[in-house]
Amino acid sequence: MKARRKARTVALQALYEIDSTAHLPEVVVEERLAEQALPAELNDFARQLVAGVIGHAQTLDALIQKYAPEWPLDQMAIIDRNILRIAIWEFAADRQTPIKVAINEAVELAKLYGSDSAPRFVNGVLGALALRQAEITSFFGPNRSRPPADPLRPAG
Repeated sequence: MKARRKARTVALQALYEIDSTAHLPEVVVEERLAEQALPAELNDFARQLVAGVIGHAQTLDALIQKYAPEWPLDQMAIIDRNILRIAIWEFAADRQTPIKVAINEAVELAKLYGSDSAPRFVNGVLGALALRQAEITSFFGPNRSRPPADPLRPAG
């Protein structure tokens, strides 16, 4: 498995747990990272993915609902929802990952962790979003976007 995909996998696992339990994000991320032997820069990348998705969850979910209205978020598989959130955050908010790479990585994660139909679903939703990349990017402002505060670090 590619190195950055391992970090995305850790982020996906953390987001899945955070989305389905009341566990604290900073604790979940550190526990998932402790289970993996990743270099420091990949640990940071995984943390950035989780913080970015959590920090922009409302906007990410609004975009998913707008471009996949036939799939209400509360009826969407938790894995699929978080794969979509990661990919959209990477190409539209963080803007460090080319859109084709973000989509390909999302489809690969869907193949590994989703249902049989997940890769096709994820590809379809992200493909629709890709056609509107400029519009979607504008939801996150003109500059590379970071959450206003790191939701993975306790305040104080």
